[in-house]
Amino acid sequence: MNTPKWLKPGFYGTVIGAALVGVVGFTWGGWVTSGTANDRAMAMSHDNVIASMVPVCLEMARSDPARMEKLETIRAASAYQKRDALIAAGWATMPGTDVPDRGIAQACLQELNL
Repeated sequence: MNTPKWLKPGFYGTVIGAALVGVVGFTWGGWVTSGTANDRAMAMSHDNVIASMVPVCLEMARSDPARMEKLETIRAASAYQKRDALIAAGWATMPGTDVPDRGIAQACLQELNL
């Protein structure tokens, strides 16, 4: 099949233009792959769940009869052991679960301002 000579530059322009649009779109246009979008969505949903559970943790801390002793234990712990002390207090274990959440414990610790 014989193709006209004017078709060759048009074809090259189309291929090069498509490549440039792809490069510009992914670098400056904010395009992401589905894997990256999924990772970002999972991280955002995890952060939102933690943020929504912090008031539950704070309420558990407020209503605990042994609150003052547990707060003193948390205050006495070193900076890197405070989260584990809050977990040991039981305030990071959400109702309906058996396992404490370290992210909730860290966020609750920040809200307690110890």
